[in-house]
Amino acid sequence: MRAGDSETLDLITAGLESWSDIEINIHGERIRIDGIGFTGIARLTLLNILREQALSVGAKLINSHVVKDLAELDDADLVIGADGVNSLVRKTHEAEFGTEIKLLENRFAWFGATRPFDALTQTFKQHDGGFFNAHHYRYTPDMSTFLVEVDAQTFQKAGLEDMSEEQSRVYCENVFADTLAGAKLITNKSLWRRFPVVSNKNWTVGHRVLLGDALRTAHFSIGSGTRLALEDVQALSQALCAHPDNVADALAAYETQRRPIVDKLASAATRSATWYDNFPTHMQLPAWEFAMNYISRSGRIDHERLRAMSPKFVAGYEAWKATAAS
Repeated sequence: MRAGDSETLDLITAGLESWSDIEINIHGERIRIDGIGFTGIARLTLLNILREQALSVGAKLINSHVVKDLAELDDADLVIGADGVNSLVRKTHEAEFGTEIKLLENRFAWFGATRPFDALTQTFKQHDGGFFNAHHYRYTPDMSTFLVEVDAQTFQKAGLEDMSEEQSRVYCENVFADTLAGAKLITNKSLWRRFPVVSNKNWTVGHRVLLGDALRTAHFSIGSGTRLALEDVQALSQALCAHPDNVADALAAYETQRRPIVDKLASAATRSATWYDNFPTHMQLPAWEFAMNYISRSGRIDHERLRAMSPKFVAGYEAWKATAAS
């Protein structure tokens, strides 16, 4: 992003929480995977930065107006469908875009937590015969995201489908009481959902183009949704600058440059999502084997690359493996 918009990147970077490790909590053990590197930012902080930057270059922002029919935009030279997973632009031309949507089996709900965690943490627990996983990480110095995920059987057995948002909050707070250590979960439309894997055969229909989650979703477990959306925007902007007098040529250049990168990351995200959809099975592994299985799930990191990135973790894993074999 720095090459295309260093000013915006600097503003975003100033608001980031950053850390270098992943922590895996399972079977009463805490295992650190060093050297991975992640960042988080409060959504409102990011939106305010993007809003102010748009205003600074003369964009006209229209608030509190829901576009219900794309006919409202017929006089536009270009309509960019950056309208999320429930995209109106995509739904209006679903057949032409060649849209496919597959719902994963697991259920998940987004909460906040009133405490910071010092790493991207994955806590896997069995509770009342069910299987639970929490993805938790800080996004401000004193607040964290706390996403709770369960398999379909646990969702039914625990009765989560019939709980109110508040009942779900209390229930999950109880399941992860040790992890929260006295902190509280906070709701914000924290409803149980199945993750939609969205893909589109075609990226453009006439003068309408998709990007971000409207174009394809990347499972939250790889933490790349916002990154992919911003990279889409940058690639589209560059294509429009290169073809200022021909929208069709610009859109073709955007897809040609961007599709191979998106397809590669989307494939990794799908492998990660499949792993999570079967996480109760993986939980049968010993803690160190589970951690190695987890970090290798997307197929992007082989053992030697992992050794270079995370030498402490690989050394701990190899020491455990040698002990287990003796």
